[in-house]
Amino acid sequence: MKKQYNWSILLGAAFLMASSAIGPGFLTQTAVFTEQLGASFGFVILLSVILDAIAQLNIWRIITVADKPAQDIANMVFPGLGYFISFLVFLGGMAFNIGNIAGAGLGLNVLFGVSVGQGAIMSAIIAIGIFVYKEAGKVMDVFAKTMGLLKIGLALFIAYISKPPLIEAAFRSVAPTHFSFTAVLTIVGGTVGGYITFAGAHRLLDAGQTGKENLSQTNKGALSAIGLASLMRILLFIAALGVITAGGRLDPANPAASVFKLASGQLGYKIFGLVMFAAGVSSVVGSAYTSVSFVKSFHPVILKFNREIIICFIIISCIIFEIVGKPVKTLLAVGAINGFILPIALGVMLMAAYRTRIIADYRQPVLLTILGIIVVGTMTWMSCGAIIQMLGY
Repeated sequence: MKKQYNWSILLGAAFLMASSAIGPGFLTQTAVFTEQLGASFGFVILLSVILDAIAQLNIWRIITVADKPAQDIANMVFPGLGYFISFLVFLGGMAFNIGNIAGAGLGLNVLFGVSVGQGAIMSAIIAIGIFVYKEAGKVMDVFAKTMGLLKIGLALFIAYISKPPLIEAAFRSVAPTHFSFTAVLTIVGGTVGGYITFAGAHRLLDAGQTGKENLSQTNKGALSAIGLASLMRILLFIAALGVITAGGRLDPANPAASVFKLASGQLGYKIFGLVMFAAGVSSVVGSAYTSVSFVKSFHPVILKFNREIIICFIIISCIIFEIVGKPVKTLLAVGAINGFILPIALGVMLMAAYRTRIIADYRQPVLLTILGIIVVGTMTWMSCGAIIQMLGY
């Protein structure tokens, strides 16, 4: 019997994945790599969109058909593997969350003049408020959609104001003069790496929106998620390119803020604060929800107190930030680290697609599998290339 597909939940899952990706690190990475690579960064974005789409289509389809979370699927592929992946994702999610809370605090600092620490606490309280509510899933869907549309709308305004060289950006997107393994790894890792890979699929799982009879809708959800995140990336890229082409110099301490301020003065700076807050707090919600979803199936107690553990996850992230301070390099480094996780996670999902005890009579399209294997190989190769670049060889 075909399940009634809830389009509101589907869009919520897409926005949850996209909002999880579009965090403070996303803003910082885009500004930094646009300054480094110029218009050629468009090629990196194009390549990352292709890699992201292939990874998400494979993962969303396999999880929803198996009707099991990724960690349980991994444990069925190889006993203990799910625990290892969960450990990586959980730690990566915590590291990301510290940066997300820092970013949200910085956004409120720009908007209202409160200290970054005070802003971080206020942002954590807002995120916790979503999970305190009984219908947390519905509130999270609405919140993700609202924050996602807000970020895209404001980025579109700044991109228009900065008067970017669109023809050059389009040309260099297919004929680059510069390339960076680290940029691709970081951008892909920051968009679909670590916990972000599974944010949308796990939301569909929790909402009961699964089954191979609904694969066409699942495909639309996965592609919508990548489309939303990629649209934001492109808007930020052309905004930064417009500022840099006009001779603007980005502040190394806060390159993303520089883009907005140089494009539109004090108004742009305030818009940056709003975008940074929206990016930070929506990513806190996505990171906490998805990271905890990786451990809740391991013990009945964790499942019973799932909401309380999510709240504790946010509180601990906030406390670590208040003690340690803003992790400046973490926003770039965590994206790269999550890029290393992606080929492992995707590789496991591809193996699961051919285990009948996991996916029953479902048949994964051969082309999607081949493309998935290519992504695993490409990301592994680029991970090695990034390590070589970082070591200076």
